[in-house]
Amino acid sequence: MARITLRQLLDHAAAHDYAVPAFNMSNMEQGLAIMAAADATGSPVILQASRGARAYANDVVLAKLIDALVEIYPHIPVCMHLDHGNTLATCVTAVQHGFTSVMMDGSLMADGNTPASYAYNVEITRQVVQMAHAAGVSVEGELGVLGSLETGMGDQEDGHGATEKLSHEQLLTDPEEAERFVAETGVDALAVAMGTSHGAYKFSRQPDGDVLAMDVIEAIHKRLPNTHLVMHGSSSVPQDLCQLINDHGGEIKPTWGVPLEEIQRGIRHGVRKVNIDTDLRLAATSAIREVLVMSPGEFDPRKYLKPAMDSMKAQAMLKFEAFGTAGHAEKIRSRSLSQMALAY
Repeated sequence: MARITLRQLLDHAAAHDYAVPAFNMSNMEQGLAIMAAADATGSPVILQASRGARAYANDVVLAKLIDALVEIYPHIPVCMHLDHGNTLATCVTAVQHGFTSVMMDGSLMADGNTPASYAYNVEITRQVVQMAHAAGVSVEGELGVLGSLETGMGDQEDGHGATEKLSHEQLLTDPEEAERFVAETGVDALAVAMGTSHGAYKFSRQPDGDVLAMDVIEAIHKRLPNTHLVMHGSSSVPQDLCQLINDHGGEIKPTWGVPLEEIQRGIRHGVRKVNIDTDLRLAATSAIREVLVMSPGEFDPRKYLKPAMDSMKAQAMLKFEAFGTAGHAEKIRSRSLSQMALAY
């Protein structure tokens, strides 16, 4: 099956009341594990790469890797998505390398660290939408700055994230402003700020409404019932994986992620894309540490990367099942980018 755009995929998810996990990847092992999980569960999938991942893997290598994954699993609808694009140029080069969806994160300035004004966000996102839609490519925007309601700090991931202390208002997407933003930009999906953050250290305790504002999603969905909402920083940080890492020489401090039941609550209120990165990193790291500690003489990368792939596959399968994605791959027939461009 040809690659699929984010808009077509999320339209299908909305029509059938499920969400699609968007897994960050930067290497072959991650890609193979995610696609094996999609195949095992019959799920469509969003593979996404950040600017850091693109720099790590090289755009040419990454593009060829995606080509290979699509060829290996031709029956799985695959959306290739740019995560946290920071400029029009970053989004253009992603489209040139075969991405079928881009995110323009105008909540921050081009440096990826400084909070931007609403006017700047609207203008840069609108420019990206005009470019991408002309090519039949979907666009995700972001309103509100990703960060912790506990500490008031943004987060850093691959060099992206606010570096200054943020106000409560900056950390929560305003529902009325969200309604205007979607109308003024024409985005296909909207990422909202509601207390989640990148990395393993999301919450210092089991999250409740004080630190994970799911009511923001519900309020936005009431105003924008036909807009696809996105939850960033939504790994659940499985405690068993953290413990396995620590049992084999790691030092993961006490931390909590986003509970699956809260994500499911979001799905009932318009969330159609859920970003997952940390959980696969923890899965891979725990498996690698276990092999190297139990077999200290091992030096063949295949001997520890294969268990890492199996562990990542298991985590991805769990997400496909929990989000209701499983079983929908065969129901989707992709439209070409030229057909999508005409639709826009």
